[in-house]
Amino acid sequence: MTSRIRIADLAALDDGPVVVGGWIETVRDQKKVQFLVLRDESGAVQLVRPRPAEDDAIATAISEMSIGSFVLVAGDLKHDERVKLGGIEVRIESLDVVGASEPELPIAADSSVDKRMDWRFLDLRQPAQQLIFRVQTTLEHALRTWWVEHDFLEVHTPKLMASPSESRAELFQLGYFDTVAYLAQSPQHFKQMAQAAGFGGVFEIADAFRADPSFTARHATEFTSVDMEVSWIDSHEDVMAIHEALLVAGFEAVKAKHGDEIERLFGIEMTVPSRPFPRIPLAEAKRIVAERGYTVPRADEDMDPEGERRIAAYVREEFGHDFVFLTDYATSIRPFYHMRSPADPALTKSYDLIYRGTEISTGAQREHRVDVLTAQAEDKGLDPKELGTYLDFFRYGVPPHGGFGMGLARVLMLLLERQSIRETTFLFRGPNRLLP
Repeated sequence: MTSRIRIADLAALDDGPVVVGGWIETVRDQKKVQFLVLRDESGAVQLVRPRPAEDDAIATAISEMSIGSFVLVAGDLKHDERVKLGGIEVRIESLDVVGASEPELPIAADSSVDKRMDWRFLDLRQPAQQLIFRVQTTLEHALRTWWVEHDFLEVHTPKLMASPSESRAELFQLGYFDTVAYLAQSPQHFKQMAQAAGFGGVFEIADAFRADPSFTARHATEFTSVDMEVSWIDSHEDVMAIHEALLVAGFEAVKAKHGDEIERLFGIEMTVPSRPFPRIPLAEAKRIVAERGYTVPRADEDMDPEGERRIAAYVREEFGHDFVFLTDYATSIRPFYHMRSPADPALTKSYDLIYRGTEISTGAQREHRVDVLTAQAEDKGLDPKELGTYLDFFRYGVPPHGGFGMGLARVLMLLLERQSIRETTFLFRGPNRLLP
């Protein structure tokens, strides 16, 4: 390892010798002095070198420097309030081009999102793009911290499955020795198995896969799913209460660590949602948006994207809140393992969480009685024989339980007001993208 000092740490140092490294962001090659802006993973600093009477190796290297080249520089740190970039500069003593860039970069600041995805490693050098993943790291850490402090166990479930985890729709199938396997659409079956195993609360942040041919700004074929399951609940209200607490803890951590930078780079004032989040039954939500001039196309279906935007606007106006739980979904539009309401078997004890007009999560109390679960599967046209291993989880006793799955990239997209989850996914995968 070199003795390289991160640029963010320079301001706290006294004047004197330092070594810095990163990529060259700009070059100003003047007659009497040469200036460069060097950026690393923590920030940017100005480099300066008076030009000698006759160009030497360093002056020539700077003159020929391509934007994007990685360099290692030794020099003298100087504090000078006249320097616009942080009030410090490094006066170059030696310069080593450790990774030269080609002369022309293939993308620019105004390139389309698809072009930027082609050259994602260059796109990610931008401070705003890097901030997204610093926010992601802080958010995930805060969620994990909350779970661990509340005695949840982290599990890592298989992504290769012998049978579908949800349904045969949107399913990736692949050869597996002399049989076939499926890529997991969610860890649903396995996190429920943990309840039968007596684990109590469990969580996982991991990849999930959907063979969904959608090209929208909020869909991907591979995505990071934030999942939780917990035992001994009374209803889906208990799951919603945990969901709220997690998001508040996550947003508080992000605001504390990145709030100023989010405002500077994205122009967004970070806010932490208040608890409890508003709750509206789905049927009532549809009635509200109809009264506001929009009718969801099919009355027996889920809220569509336009309906989500309309109900979110209503909640913002009426409650001043960015989140809303839509509850009491019809049995017809929910999976067989969602518990049905004893008061109205046509409804399930489930919810969707809408954030700034987009659904980010589905949660529910699960059906834990094997006879009821089998009947509900048959009612959905499923063959219980194909669910044999899953149904076995419930044959030897399992407590009442429930949980949720939440799309991490969607949360980040909405939090940072990005246009697409392509920007909040490190390397996006969609119907027409497998590279880089």
